[in-house]
Amino acid sequence: MIDNKAIRLFAARRSQYALGKNVELSQEQLQQLIQEAIRQAPSAFNSQSSRAVILFGEQSEKFWDLTKEALRPMVPADAFAGTENKLNSFAAGVGTVLFYEDQNVVKGLQEQFPLYADNFPIWSEHSTGIAQFAVWTALAAANIGASLQHYNPVVDEAAAKEWNVPESWVLRGQMPFGSNEGEFGAKEFMNDDDRFLIFS
Repeated sequence: MIDNKAIRLFAARRSQYALGKNVELSQEQLQQLIQEAIRQAPSAFNSQSSRAVILFGEQSEKFWDLTKEALRPMVPADAFAGTENKLNSFAAGVGTVLFYEDQNVVKGLQEQFPLYADNFPIWSEHSTGIAQFAVWTALAAANIGASLQHYNPVVDEAAAKEWNVPESWVLRGQMPFGSNEGEFGAKEFMNDDDRFLIFS
């Protein structure tokens, strides 16, 4: 691997499913870290369309309970134990970041720049992806484990009601985080020849 500080940070960002509450940073420090990562994440037209609901402790556990109840009628009873165990592993961490995109921003840009109207929803998805990666990398750099989950739209309505989320915010991902309580497995990469075209 090339010896580059940014690349080393990217490589340290891994999916951690064994989360705990043994983190050195305070809740205030974690909040500031997450907020600043999102604040610094680039967005098309500097739209800053990304939004976040940051849940700690019992509030984070409540989100995964809501997710559990939303999934219960959808998952066969004899298979629900596996789903419940997975959700409990997310709830075992320190907190969860709910990533949203504000559709009012997207619609405003569509009206302001009609030539690019079809692209703004796509660029909004880019924005949330960059924000998620920024937060995940910042957490990893602080030796905090995380993973990115996608239980939307199953839990959207319950979360919006519970935390009074503005109607224009659309849920795009959930990131449970906490201490690293498990090892990371080897990461496999596809063949470069199948992924890159290089010309000189």
